[in-house]
Amino acid sequence: MKKLSLIGIGKLGLCFALTLEKSGYDVLGCDIDESYINAINAKTFKSDEEGVEEALQAAINFEATAELKRCVEHSDILFLLVATPSLPNGKYDHSQIEGVVDQLITFGRPAKHKHLVICCTTMPEYCDTIQHRLEAYNYTVSYNPEFIAQGTILRDQSYTSLVLIGEGSLESGDILQEIYEKSTLSTPTIARMSRTQAEICKISLNCFLTTKISFANMIGDIARFSGVDPTPILSAIGSEARISPQYLKYGYGYGGPCFPRDNRALAIYAGEKGVDALISKASDLSNNKHLEYQVELFKKDNDPQNPVHFDFVTYKPQSTMLVESQQLLFAQRLAEEGYTVIIEERASVVDEVRRRHGDLFIYKVRNNES
Repeated sequence: MKKLSLIGIGKLGLCFALTLEKSGYDVLGCDIDESYINAINAKTFKSDEEGVEEALQAAINFEATAELKRCVEHSDILFLLVATPSLPNGKYDHSQIEGVVDQLITFGRPAKHKHLVICCTTMPEYCDTIQHRLEAYNYTVSYNPEFIAQGTILRDQSYTSLVLIGEGSLESGDILQEIYEKSTLSTPTIARMSRTQAEICKISLNCFLTTKISFANMIGDIARFSGVDPTPILSAIGSEARISPQYLKYGYGYGGPCFPRDNRALAIYAGEKGVDALISKASDLSNNKHLEYQVELFKKDNDPQNPVHFDFVTYKPQSTMLVESQQLLFAQRLAEEGYTVIIEERASVVDEVRRRHGDLFIYKVRNNES
């Protein structure tokens, strides 16, 4: 049985570990939280991510550890899945990657060649700097981000339509392609290119989706201010073979942990290269303007004396995340305009919204949901 190591087994890393284990690999995952590691190894860990608890119970060849060196010894292929949150300037914070690389260097040069596969979202050209740092230590660095959505991570990993490989070498690309051909249940496009090409591709793909969402909402706003339903308009546009209906519906603006920050990061990187990424900038501006139009249209059609009920305020219904949630911003704006806003959500979401906004809303916890 082939062995794989994962450095960072948070929500995404744990799902990836379970997907790989189910595919027949012997997987060792590393994290820093001892209580979390113990819960995983005891199979008592509780998750709000669909299918994770069941997959963990079924896993036979997956173990968690706090010892990074064990991961290096366990396999010659090390997937790195740590967080790269946005900095105040809009770039990604690579400090957790740097911390892992620093540790790898302290272990010295391994006798066998190692493949470090960075799966976190990074600024273009960053992975090349890691290759430069690790070259003398017998590592080849590749870039291999995932395209998943919170709430459906396991399904998205198994049935992905695209595998993006920024290969550090032909050998690394071959290894990664073999792993994905074995672990995916779909027949994805496997796109192999350089590290920097893949880094640009990752954020560009999400930026295309933000552009499409902003376009759909712009057309929808035009239709609604014209007194007509935007649904048949967008449905007709999406039926054209060159366009497709995906992400072409009228509704809330885009939010969440990926789309907004990737949009900004591409514009920042482009600016550093002397390119003004006007489309990415316009998508952000349009997304913000759409919220204003939503509030205006709502006030036009709804009496402030009538309570407004929200059955979810996370950035999408399947997730518990509030990161740049347009739904929550819309609820906040209505409450600030004098509407009585009732939020009925899962207990954990209610607690977080209350922590942020206090008594701005009336809260209800959904029955039997945590």
